[in-house]
Amino acid sequence: MHYNITMEISKNDKAKKLATTISIFSNCVLIAMKIVAGIVSGSIGIISEAIHSFSDLLASFIAYFSVIKSAKPADEDHSYGHGKYEDLSGFIEGWLIVFAALYIAYEAVKKIVFHSNVEISVDIGIYVMALSAIINCFISWYLFHVAKKTNSIAVYADAEHLRTDILSSAGVCLGLVLIKITDIHILDPIIALVVATIILVAGLKICNRAKNNLVDKSLSEKEVEKIEQIVDSFIDGSELITIKTLKTRKSGIKKNIELVIEANKNMTIENSHILCDKIERRLSETIGNTDVSIHLEPSIERVPA
Repeated sequence: MHYNITMEISKNDKAKKLATTISIFSNCVLIAMKIVAGIVSGSIGIISEAIHSFSDLLASFIAYFSVIKSAKPADEDHSYGHGKYEDLSGFIEGWLIVFAALYIAYEAVKKIVFHSNVEISVDIGIYVMALSAIINCFISWYLFHVAKKTNSIAVYADAEHLRTDILSSAGVCLGLVLIKITDIHILDPIIALVVATIILVAGLKICNRAKNNLVDKSLSEKEVEKIEQIVDSFIDGSELITIKTLKTRKSGIKKNIELVIEANKNMTIENSHILCDKIERRLSETIGNTDVSIHLEPSIERVPA
């Protein structure tokens, strides 16, 4: 059982590393394309997109190194492992998205306020933005697939980062098409501002999710209820009596579960060990990626009032 779990974790680590490597490569290509298109076209939307993609690249590097670090086993200084590196990565990536959104909004507002009406050569921008959105559709879909499979918030944040890039690229592309049709160049910063708002919301959501893990927020109510149901199924008809305390938290992909269960004071050590092993296995099979600690306390005879 332990061997199978170890093999699964190893596969997950390889999948996360491959996903973040692909993300780094694709972002490097897209940054180069957008910089050239932005300079040639003179579009603030495209230049802002190049900046956004650069933040994507930073996020991908952070995710890459965090999944490598989090894969290290527990050691003397890190008794619970290194999973928090993924949570920290997700938090940083979220703020990178927020800062990119604020910068795009700043440039857009500046262009609107000062009525900058630079002529834009839209054709190259339309092609580059459309291609960027298509490439990121495939890359983000793959990253979301890996994030769901491995339960990695670092890869999830990277995927979300790329999804905001899809929205912003599509928005800029639409703006350029409208400019080509209407010759109204103020549409460029207006659409950039709308896209910045969408990106800002996505970044704040990632920050909040990562923050919850960093401050050891309990698992979801649904998961806690499932844990209680599993433990209760072992209590019925056994020498276990009731759950006294249940604490949960998440560290990277690991879900830490700490249980204190009241048991019959005459229960043998052998029986208690067998029951605890069964509970741990069931939780691992049902909840997934668990690290379970169970403490049994002998029952105390209560004197009726």
